[in-house]
Amino acid sequence: MSDPRRIVIIGAGLGGATAAATLRGRGYDGELVVLGAEQHRPYELPPLSKGLLLGDTDEPDWVRDEGFYREHGIDLRAGTSATHIDRGARMVVDSNGDEHSFDRLLLATGSQPRMMPGADQPGVRTLRTLDDSLALRGAFATIERLVIIGAGWIGTEAAAAARRHGVDVTVVDQVAAPLLTVLGPEVAGVFQELHSENGVHWRLGTGVAGIEEGAVRLTDGTSLAADLVLVAVGAAPRVELAHAAGFDLADDGGVAVDATLRTSAPEVYAVGDIASQFHPRYGKRVRVEHWANAKNQGEHVAANLLGGEEPYLRSPYFFSDQYSLGCEYRGLANVDTHRLVVRGDLAKREFIAFWLRAGQVTAAMNVNVWDAGDALKALVDGQVAVTPEQLREADLPALA
Repeated sequence: MSDPRRIVIIGAGLGGATAAATLRGRGYDGELVVLGAEQHRPYELPPLSKGLLLGDTDEPDWVRDEGFYREHGIDLRAGTSATHIDRGARMVVDSNGDEHSFDRLLLATGSQPRMMPGADQPGVRTLRTLDDSLALRGAFATIERLVIIGAGWIGTEAAAAARRHGVDVTVVDQVAAPLLTVLGPEVAGVFQELHSENGVHWRLGTGVAGIEEGAVRLTDGTSLAADLVLVAVGAAPRVELAHAAGFDLADDGGVAVDATLRTSAPEVYAVGDIASQFHPRYGKRVRVEHWANAKNQGEHVAANLLGGEEPYLRSPYFFSDQYSLGCEYRGLANVDTHRLVVRGDLAKREFIAFWLRAGQVTAAMNVNVWDAGDALKALVDGQVAVTPEQLREADLPALA
């Protein structure tokens, strides 16, 4: 393909904005248009359920300073969404009716909260945007009782923030423990106990029958009084635009991309939450909805938009902060089939959890242990063959 003179990026989140900045950093001097539905300039999502919701800060982590986009010739169209992609004409139409031709197109449309019946009525919130976070934090000052539907990362982080503000919190989920599908019962139990110690009430192993004004009805026949309800049952990739344009979708709901992040159209790429990548390390499609994936894929795809063919090889990574617990997770594990090995003390919440498959490290999570990050990354990225005894006792940098 010839060098692109005009690149259009749909999505002004972390992935799209990072790709634009990296393109300029690599010396690309062609036209560069970024379409973003929100009125805010690009920002990172983790503070929305952490520092911002806790009240430790009043602003998110901005991807770049306010003047960066103008100074670097990036045509950032805030408050402007894409409404149509004409693949044949290589044209994007936006919500203002403007047309943007492209030589290369990057899809970085992110995710939206999954909804449930009753979630559209007053007194029910979701947490996905800067405005969502600020509104929810403001509500914490006026309510007494919060019911959170969903015991995943957003639900548990929001619970910790609400307790900081003195709100009575009940978390509802059909699973038997918070974060169970990601961490397995032993490690999930650490988080459940932590929240219980901080006053969170659990209604686990039961579903939601309905959301009413001032209450949540459960499938076990009981009802929970609620001044506010937070629906945190996951996120769905925004693929409607890609689907309408005829790009191949994957079974996991994302846009199918190859190892280089290219879609079924050779001039179009996708990154972040929507990208279902064939990952060379895992030999299968992987779609990751975490901060580091959007950032790292945004950086990586810039070279490929300019004609490169490099596969994206990084392992998934995310972090969480809840009360006095901080953790980082690297890799990709199946908690039902991979063996858990714990180094350290679960009761003290100072440990490293490893997951093994066929004697190789597939994932590792450090909890309140901050001197092992490089070694854990090397163990996971290298899929190093080790024994459980070595992981519990040996010097980790030497193993890596």
